Amino acid sequence: MPKELNGKDVLIKVSGPDHPGITSELMNIIRKTNNPLLDMGQSVTHGLLSLSFVIRVNEGNDENDHVLKDLLFSANNLGLKLNYKVVESQDSMKVEEMEKFILNCVSVDDIEANFVCDIATVLSNHGINIKRIDKVSPKGFRSLEISTEVPIGLDWQKVKSELISTSNGHQVDVAFLKDNIFRRSKRLIVFDMDSTLIQTEVIDELADAHGVGEEIRAITEEAMNGNMDFDESLIKRVSKLEGLEASKMDEILKNLPLTPGVEEFVKTIKSLGYKVAVISGGFTYFAYALKEKLGLDYAFANELEIIDGKLTGKVTGTIINAEQKALLVKLISQQEGISLEQVVAIGDGANDLPMLATAGLGIAFHAKEIVKKKAQQHMSHGPMTSILYFLGIPGHENLL
Repeated sequence: MPKELNGKDVLIKVSGPDHPGITSELMNIIRKTNNPLLDMGQSVTHGLLSLSFVIRVNEGNDENDHVLKDLLFSANNLGLKLNYKVVESQDSMKVEEMEKFILNCVSVDDIEANFVCDIATVLSNHGINIKRIDKVSPKGFRSLEISTEVPIGLDWQKVKSELISTSNGHQVDVAFLKDNIFRRSKRLIVFDMDSTLIQTEVIDELADAHGVGEEIRAITEEAMNGNMDFDESLIKRVSKLEGLEASKMDEILKNLPLTPGVEEFVKTIKSLGYKVAVISGGFTYFAYALKEKLGLDYAFANELEIIDGKLTGKVTGTIINAEQKALLVKLISQQEGISLEQVVAIGDGANDLPMLATAGLGIAFHAKEIVKKKAQQHMSHGPMTSILYFLGIPGHENLL
């Protein structure tokens, strides 16, 4: 071995067809020569291995004369190519303080180079360094997990705005998640009901059945524009339902359209031991039925008063509004002994934002732009099962 390598840090790169035993054999050579292993990275793309590691070549050790020769000989026997070069010692490198984040990208169809180019450009423009890219979808090329290093003090709002624009432009859902112990240790999933768990607003269905659809939608619009708070809006809308036959609710229930992927999503997370809840500003009649149908653990919603088989136009008990939704998330997590960091909340409306903010992971699901911008993460293009990739459950098809 050349003498100039003594006392130096050497980067060794190995590439070629992947198969079991490669890392073991090469590391055994390093172990025998007592060269300190300083860094290491390995990935496989389409069956081809890329393995790199840094060793410090010790001075005055006769065994070092053989380490590179032995590595080259072993790599050749394994059908691999090996290169090496001296690199700057990590001890002398000026390292910027960074945080680790994972960018999950999930598409209904195969991901295209145009998207990868645009997303990589957004990251680069903000000084975010890509460390590793993995395909995580078991079939096709529909999901990527991009490991990154992010500068401390990043302007997250600007990054988020550009990620939303890129996501919408390519119809690919993205989530930028901190790479910490909580990323894969979520234990409680909390759903909104209307336009999240189901593809309709129940109060609109009730209004149409009672012939007051236009009146109720006008009140909803007024509330959405900030001219009326949720409690006032709900009381006023429910008052328009006075006299509706309670049997109409059963007809509506039978035709409630579940959001695509919901049943598979719930079945998968339940099989992994997650607790699941629905917390709705809608009504208990429907929330309880969905709890039973999907096997949920908790259901909270507003109670419609019924007397003599008809709705009285009143809500009984505490109104489940935005603040109550957030409070219930905290209460359920306490009941289950689960940290809020381990909670995932999924909703679509402005009244879900406090709940989404309370959870460790809040996802605006097929929501309006204003909600997507304020929520931690958003999912706007795929079915509910796409969220499984955000939770680190890529092979969910095999769990069903």
